Amino acid sequence: MWRRISAIVIPTVIAVAIIGYMLIPIWGDLLAALEHVVPIYLVGAIGVCTLAWALRGWRYRMILNGLGLRPTLGFAMACIFVSQTANLVIPARLGDLVRVFILKHQFETTYSQGISSILVERVFDIVTVALLGLISIPFFLSFPAEYYTVILVPLVGGALFFLMLLMVGRIRSENRILRIVLQMLEEIRSVSLSVRALFVLGGISIVIWLVDIAVCIFVVLMFQAPLDVPSVVLAIVIGNLVKAVPITPGGLGTYEFTVQTILERGGTPHVAATLIAFIDHLIKNMVTVIGGVVSIYVFGDWMFVVMKRVFNKKVMQGEAVGD
Repeated sequence: MWRRISAIVIPTVIAVAIIGYMLIPIWGDLLAALEHVVPIYLVGAIGVCTLAWALRGWRYRMILNGLGLRPTLGFAMACIFVSQTANLVIPARLGDLVRVFILKHQFETTYSQGISSILVERVFDIVTVALLGLISIPFFLSFPAEYYTVILVPLVGGALFFLMLLMVGRIRSENRILRIVLQMLEEIRSVSLSVRALFVLGGISIVIWLVDIAVCIFVVLMFQAPLDVPSVVLAIVIGNLVKAVPITPGGLGTYEFTVQTILERGGTPHVAATLIAFIDHLIKNMVTVIGGVVSIYVFGDWMFVVMKRVFNKKVMQGEAVGD
């Protein structure tokens, strides 16, 4: 019981502490800055953020097609909305596993198919974000040296992962657990390793993250702050790579701190950089939550049972991954 409570309380306390550290010293300046926003750019940011979700749904639908499933675009979007909403409150990104149960309920998939679909999405996301960061480095005048590792590790890890996929067909094992892992890798390989999949899924991933960056650009314009596109690109890239490490639920606090730090190093005033970081993340989280709540009700009552199981950390407890 205590482990379950601490798994939720400790990350939340860390997130609140980071947010308090950032906001309390400049609270008055933040309120003053909010009086000078340009509302039309807020509308643009929300619209572009919604477009990013449609693109994510389209890509996830293609991933599921590669596994032999034929969902609608709305179903694929709803899967992502629900899992990402769960990730905002469940530690260690366990909310992603909600999708495993949704797919099993709707398509009678195996657990390995559900997990494989999530892994394909995550690999393309992390590698794409890191590539955009690598491209933006030459345009960032005072690039922080400590962030080289943050960008290079995902790229090296992604290259090794795809190399492992190339070799997976040659490996055989009688060990039950290893056979399950090899089965998942084979499923991932069938979805992502063809030339067409690499170009199509990779291309959509690039567009998704360019749209995500565009949300932040709209927020910069909303506060009439100096716009330095390489700084925004790098801030979103590093912010999302840091957020991928599940220190706090949904990267709350860590994302804002990282984005604010990089924008400020790129020349954005401290108060504006802080506001941009918070509003950017707030818009993305609000669109996520609204989409998640609507999706949960569309799926129906059985979805509440699934959410409860994940919240109670009973995900796949006592059940075989390959069932």
